[in-house]
Amino acid sequence: MPAPTQTNLDAAQMIFRAYLERKGLRKTPERFAILEEIYNRQDHFDVDELYISMKNKKYRVSRATVYNTLDVLVDCDLVTKHQFGRNLAQYEKSYGFRQHDHLICTDCHKVMEFCDPRVQNIQNMVGDLLKFNVMHHSLIFYGSCARDRCENRQDAEKDTQVMQVPVEG
Repeated sequence: MPAPTQTNLDAAQMIFRAYLERKGLRKTPERFAILEEIYNRQDHFDVDELYISMKNKKYRVSRATVYNTLDVLVDCDLVTKHQFGRNLAQYEKSYGFRQHDHLICTDCHKVMEFCDPRVQNIQNMVGDLLKFNVMHHSLIFYGSCARDRCENRQDAEKDTQVMQVPVEG
């Protein structure tokens, strides 16, 4: 995920402020601190990771405020919520970032992103062919990464190596 720009953060704050006003919701410093923390991250995250990160930086936010603010940010399209096959929702910033898809290692649970214009071409072609206005899509590939540092796979390989018994013959 590319580094955030101040322009993206400023625009996201303006969109958020307008959304809160339109919905009659309070514009609290905590909500804007959560937005800023998200837009300064470089990764996918879950609620607890965001909450702990903010607590470690001495922000005075409750877990409930983080949950509620994430719901609002998802509703106004500044944050995207993913269910990557586990019972744990993951989030990422979305304003000002190109559409992309995901690869997920089923061993170490690392989430990797990729962008291939052919996916967008398929989306456009299917929409045209079926007379359907596709607003967005989600494409996720699951598998085992071939990284040397795939922690869980390495543990499994170590366990397998320990269990191997030499056969003489």
